[in-house]
Amino acid sequence: MSYPTPPGWYPDTAVPGNERWWDGTSWTAHTRPHAAAPQQPGPERTASPAVPGRGSGGGSGRIIALVVAGAVVVGAAVTGAVLLGRDDGGQQPQARSSGSAKPPAATGGDDSPSPDGSPAGDDPTVLVDQLNGITLPIPDGWERVERPVDELLTMRTADTYSCPGASSVMCYHGTVTTRTANGNDATTPEKIAEHDIVAAADRAYDEDVIGRPVHGGLMSHKQTAAAPVSVAGRTGYLVRWKVVTGKGPGGYVQSLVFPSAVGSESLVVVRYAFDAGPDGPRLSLMDTLTQGIRPIGDSETNGGVGSSVAP
Repeated sequence: MSYPTPPGWYPDTAVPGNERWWDGTSWTAHTRPHAAAPQQPGPERTASPAVPGRGSGGGSGRIIALVVAGAVVVGAAVTGAVLLGRDDGGQQPQARSSGSAKPPAATGGDDSPSPDGSPAGDDPTVLVDQLNGITLPIPDGWERVERPVDELLTMRTADTYSCPGASSVMCYHGTVTTRTANGNDATTPEKIAEHDIVAAADRAYDEDVIGRPVHGGLMSHKQTAAAPVSVAGRTGYLVRWKVVTGKGPGGYVQSLVFPSAVGSESLVVVRYAFDAGPDGPRLSLMDTLTQGIRPIGDSETNGGVGSSVAP
């Protein structure tokens, strides 16, 4: 019988010394340096009053025995809670404190951590997915999004334009996001990619996160690719669609799924969305980015750090 692990900060096995936020269902992109639980001040020690008919040693001995017994009971309860905290996927986060868990709050300032766990202003040529143990090269003319609205690790073209279906909204010619497959997804790269491509097309070219038809709606699609692919030394699967929109040039979307480079090798989902037409990125850049995905710390490429990929 399994019990759900409550939301909270737990050790990040991919990055020793860091903690990652567990939302009760899956790991999020929020990380922070591990902070030891503060020590609570104990009660002041006072001399025990003499008890008629008993020596002072007997009274203090009884108090010590009661305190030790209480500590054993509390320790057993905490141990039981940790053992029952194993999630359905077999992972067992280690609780750091018994206080009520609070979700990570957004913080401002130039030194705030980005969703990938790197301080703002770090190497702008690489997107680091610490949870899944991979890096993606950021092409020239693209940028890493430090605080994406949907909390997915994201990079996108730096240039923007007024969305054809909602002129008050800014659109991007190209966007790439990465996430860990959740428990609602299928269990193989092929099945997840076939399922995720529908959501990828809707998110990129049908409606945005608040329901605005920024491209005039998704009118139709045509599958242009579906095949196994090698990613960071692991076998994955990709599905690519060309989509036609109510307004604007339409575009291409791709769902790439492959095993993570760390831990239990849970499946990773990378979504691509490129505008069609002369202003959109070259379609071959999708393949170039896929080939540039590396495990963190890869000796040959240093994990993609410092690489330069043409748009």
